[in-house]
Amino acid sequence: MTRRTVLAVVGAVVLTTVAVGYGVLTTARDRTTVAAANTPSLTGPRIMFRSTASDSKGHLALIAKDDPAGPRSVSALTCLRVYAAGGTGTCLRQDGALTTFQIAILDRSLNVAKAIPLVGVPNRTRVSGDGRLVAWTVFVAGDSYNHGRFSTRAGLIDLGSGDMVDSLEFLSVTLDGHPYTAPDLNFWGITFTADDNHFYATMSTRGHRYLVEGDIAAKTVRTVAKNVECPSLSPDGRRIAFKSAVDGDPAKGWQLSVLDLSSGARTPLAETRSVDDQPAWLDPNTIGYAVPRAAGDSDVWTVPADGSGSPRLLIPHAESPAALG
Repeated sequence: MTRRTVLAVVGAVVLTTVAVGYGVLTTARDRTTVAAANTPSLTGPRIMFRSTASDSKGHLALIAKDDPAGPRSVSALTCLRVYAAGGTGTCLRQDGALTTFQIAILDRSLNVAKAIPLVGVPNRTRVSGDGRLVAWTVFVAGDSYNHGRFSTRAGLIDLGSGDMVDSLEFLSVTLDGHPYTAPDLNFWGITFTADDNHFYATMSTRGHRYLVEGDIAAKTVRTVAKNVECPSLSPDGRRIAFKSAVDGDPAKGWQLSVLDLSSGARTPLAETRSVDDQPAWLDPNTIGYAVPRAAGDSDVWTVPADGSGSPRLLIPHAESPAALG
C-alpha cells in the first residue's frame, strides 16, 4: 500500500458526493438479462452503450449498428460506464456500499466473469481489440499535493496471465527523453495497441497534459505529444482521436481532434461544441462521443475522423458507446 493508496481510501467518503452526482445510486448486480426476444450479448454488428433514457437509466444496452434508431436490447446490468471488444465487456459500477466501486468484466453473454474492486469513483474504461487487456480510470481524493481536489488513477489487467498494474504511477516515466519523477503524476484514459503490450494514455504533471506511450513488459511510459487527453487508438493503429484543452486551458472547454502518429499532424474535427469524453472509433472513419443534453442525460453523436462533414446524432439518451463486430 502506497501513501497515495492510503490517502485515496481516506478520501472515499468525499467521493460520495461525486458518486451521487454521477447517478450511480443503484445496487443492481444481476447477471441475467431482459428483453428475451432480443437478448443482449457482445455479438456484432452492434453498438453497446450506457442508456440515459428514463425507462432504462444507467443500464447497459445495445442497438443494431445499421439501425441505431431501432429497438434497444437492454441488459439488467447497471453501470457508470461501459466498453467492449474481442468478446470481453466492462461495466464500471457500484459495489454494494455507497462509496465502493468495481469493474465488472463480462463474457459474451454479459455474465460477470470477474470483478475487481476499485478505490475511487470510476470514470473511463477500455478493452484491447482481442479482449485480453482491460483498463480503468478512477477519481480519488486525498493527495496532499492536490489541495483537496480530485486526482486520477489508471490501471490495467491482463486477463490471460492475471498480471495487473494497479496504477500507472508505478511505471518508470520518461518525459521529453529524460527520466522523470514527481509527486503530482496523474494518468487517465488508457487505450491499447494490437500487440497486447503497448498502450497510450494521458499523463499530467505541473499543469501540463501529455500523450504517453506505455510498455507493459518493460514497465515504462514515455511522452509522445503535449495537450492530448483521453486518447482512443484507431483500428489501423495509426491515429489517435482525443480531446484537447482549448488554448491549453480546460476552463475554455475541449476540442475533438485526430492525431496522426507518424507525422504528428493534428486534424480538428467538425464538432465545435466542448466534448468532455473519451471518444470511440465506431469504424475506421467515424468517431463517436457523448454530449450532455441535461443533468444525467446525454446523447451519442458521431463526426467524420478526417475533419470533414458535421456532427450527427446517432443514439439519443445514451453515452459511452462501443462498436461490436
